[in-house]
Amino acid sequence: MDQPSTPAPSHPHKQRTGLNRLWHALGYSLAGLRAAWGEKAFRQEACLAIVLVPLSFWVGADWMQTALLTGSVVLVLVTELLNSAVEAAIDRIGAELHPLSERAKDLGSAAVLLALLWCGGVWAAALGFKFLI
Repeated sequence: MDQPSTPAPSHPHKQRTGLNRLWHALGYSLAGLRAAWGEKAFRQEACLAIVLVPLSFWVGADWMQTALLTGSVVLVLVTELLNSAVEAAIDRIGAELHPLSERAKDLGSAAVLLALLWCGGVWAAALGFKFLI
């Protein structure tokens, strides 16, 4: 007779709960931000965010405009983090050139481009309304 299969033990990190889980998750997130700081593109965008986020409170006419301006900047940072994660995973797989690896990296780069264009458009519109209208 077949023995019922026992489930494979889950990863030890998955067994954490409550505040312990949140504490460790915060540590992993901070490690990710430290790793991202090693990426030149992320550093440039983060430095721009340090200027633009406070500026959004002056440019925005109300809380919605401020949130849109700030959100567009945060979107660039999030997209850059995801792009860096894709690139790291692809590089982990291997250094040889492969069409799917190239495609994954190109798609991540395109996502960053779209986020940058969105951010630029939002800021251009807000600055136009503030100073031209």
